[in-house]
Amino acid sequence: MPRLDAPNFYYTQEDILFEETAKKEGLTWSVHRPQVIFGFSPYSLMNMIGTLSVYAAICKHEGVPLRFPGTRGAWESYSCASDADLIAEQHIWAAVDPYARNEAFNCSNGDVFRWKHLWKVLAEQFGIEEYGFEEEGLSLSELMKDKGPVWDEIVSENQLLPTKLDEVADWWFVDLIFSGEGMLDSMNKAKEHGFLGFRNSKNSFISWIDKTKAYKIVP
Repeated sequence: MPRLDAPNFYYTQEDILFEETAKKEGLTWSVHRPQVIFGFSPYSLMNMIGTLSVYAAICKHEGVPLRFPGTRGAWESYSCASDADLIAEQHIWAAVDPYARNEAFNCSNGDVFRWKHLWKVLAEQFGIEEYGFEEEGLSLSELMKDKGPVWDEIVSENQLLPTKLDEVADWWFVDLIFSGEGMLDSMNKAKEHGFLGFRNSKNSFISWIDKTKAYKIVP
């Protein structure tokens, strides 16, 4: 598909990639386009699993319901995600398979889900009984802006890795992702070129929450 007529820093990155690889004969490139990434990345600027885990931990600590911070469209519609290990697998495949040279590929898990179903899973992972969607809307950036001291208590009481709230939670990112409808893509091109990797998104979601707990980022 042609590029959208709008600023996009990924376009700039691609242009640099194309320009640099063209300078050396035989050097090829590949572009990989994930959806929202499910992975372990506690200090990144786009950390869905970590941010949701921190939010759930705060709700559990304060004894309040785990409210969904987004639109009804985001709650009800189908979405897809990209497991971090699956993305790595596609990178390795593209680096060694000649049929993948100089191509761009979507990279998502290959299934779809609704956040209203994964929200139940998130609540279960943190032992929260009350959870759900609220019509009035909710901004995590606003709700969590004064929760630094609460997070300090959670870290101390549970002997977690010493962190500050703004180091491990990206409220703006979750607000952005949940501000509209769900997003879907197609893995047909990757499959046609020989990449058949996939993940169960629910299992992926749970496994990365478990890893976040194992590294004592959240209780």
